Amino acid sequence: MTVKLLAVLLLAPIAMLRAQTSRPFDIVMTELFPDPSPPVALPNNEFIELKNVSGHTINLKGWKLSDGTATATIQANVDIGVDSFVIICPNSAVPLFSTMGTTIGVSNFPSLNNDADIITLYAPEGNTIHAVAYTDQWYRNPLKAAGGWTLEMVDPRNPCTGAANWKASVDPHGGSPGRENSVAGNNHDEMPPALLRTYTIDSITLVAVFDESLDSTAAADPHRYTLSHTIGHPVSAVPLAPLFHEVVLKLAAPLNPNEVYQLTTKELTDCSANAIGMMNIAKAGLPVPADTQAIIINELLFDPPSGGSDYIELYNRSRKVVDLKQLYVANRSAAGVLSGMQQLSAESRLFFPGEYMVVTEDGAWLQQQYNVKDPAAVIQLSSLPSLPDDKGTLVLIDWQGAPIDELQYDRKWHFSLITDEEGVALERIDYSKPAQDSHNWMSAASTAGFGTPGYRNSQFRADLQAKGMVTITPTLFSPDNDGFDDFATIQYQMTEPGYVTNITFFDASGRAVRHLARNATLGREGVFRWDGLDNNRRSLPVGTYIMYAEIFNTQGKTKKIRNTVTLIRRL
Repeated sequence: MTVKLLAVLLLAPIAMLRAQTSRPFDIVMTELFPDPSPPVALPNNEFIELKNVSGHTINLKGWKLSDGTATATIQANVDIGVDSFVIICPNSAVPLFSTMGTTIGVSNFPSLNNDADIITLYAPEGNTIHAVAYTDQWYRNPLKAAGGWTLEMVDPRNPCTGAANWKASVDPHGGSPGRENSVAGNNHDEMPPALLRTYTIDSITLVAVFDESLDSTAAADPHRYTLSHTIGHPVSAVPLAPLFHEVVLKLAAPLNPNEVYQLTTKELTDCSANAIGMMNIAKAGLPVPADTQAIIINELLFDPPSGGSDYIELYNRSRKVVDLKQLYVANRSAAGVLSGMQQLSAESRLFFPGEYMVVTEDGAWLQQQYNVKDPAAVIQLSSLPSLPDDKGTLVLIDWQGAPIDELQYDRKWHFSLITDEEGVALERIDYSKPAQDSHNWMSAASTAGFGTPGYRNSQFRADLQAKGMVTITPTLFSPDNDGFDDFATIQYQMTEPGYVTNITFFDASGRAVRHLARNATLGREGVFRWDGLDNNRRSLPVGTYIMYAEIFNTQGKTKKIRNTVTLIRRL
């Protein structure tokens, strides 16, 4: 064998290794430094850390990093070994980071936005290897988000779960470039992906939106999607790079306006091979322009407590599918001039008949303060139109400025027996009555937490079968926490809003043992529960107790109701 042939045979495995096509997540971004100022102990320069989790050495020549605007190509002929790290930074910063580990400088380094950005790593062949869509909320610490600290990935074997797998560094230097992350640990992804919603590009093009990145191969199979109304499987399915959490579906037949479809998915997986659940269904439809009063202002919080945020609830009372991207909220002056205009959604977001939607500046606070039954119904905006605490004008308009609904609210519309309106929302009583009818608005019931953002108003006018009924069930209850009749439930239904109640329980000797409600404002319907405890939260003895409920309003209407219930203890 000649020396030349021997050299070729020896070098062949290396050449094959370097020519090998990389797969998604062979290399992952494990540390980002979007905001290096003011520095803690690291250089005042941005960097991106890469880690090889593939199980084999990879040559980085020709690899690319991009933020969608700037793309940096690695020109250096550098290998990254198994479980090894490489620091990527601007050429000018190489001397600053080179003492910390293998460092590669690049031209046109993609600037990392402080608040949010999408950074994508591409193999030389152009295929997406890893993408990170971070925000400054990932720090989970406002002091570290202000600068000088890196964002670190917790578990490099779980690269797709986003915020759940990233934290602010706890390294005393502010980060750990070129070495194991300070927050490193096991963070296995065991949650299956979920279909969140859809939006429509045109009558034959639908986009399915998921809560995390999908395996792009499985997501590209059109037979894994089915649309109702006999449309069936799409003709094609194209996962959108770089995040692969949206899939464009080309339909076999066009969507009809004013029809609500259902998209069903099956056998999709995320990048950790978790399979999607059986009942992943989302509404779909072809949006049309909203007519006047098709979408209404349904609830308004304009005087939040300190540290809170206003909110505006909308309700789709029409039979039309509307795109919230085409709608805006604004103020209107006495001269008719619009100001403070805010688009309801920067991206297409379908609003279906009978649905509620809430816009606020602080969705997290809203969910802490009120019973938000559907977090998906909450849209967080950077700002809202001005909503003064005493009175103001709010208008809902379309993209051409045509009015959809308008409300000139006044704090005097609140229930007169409420002494402090702070944190109390105004609710529309009847969808069909004019917004400007002051009698069509009422304070949200205290029994509903003084607000019902994202679901039916506590003061909604329903066609009740039983008028003014108050009942207590069961007649025998045993508060022993066995899951069976542990509470006495008091149900009420009112014929009109504006009522207040006091509910007291008395023992057989006529002594008041429990004041269950004191001046509680009532919704149209609702419940109270008695747990068999007295006013001091002590267990009461077995026996028969009398419930006395007094219900009244500011017009002098009063109703007094007595009923009995027996407290027992099971042996």
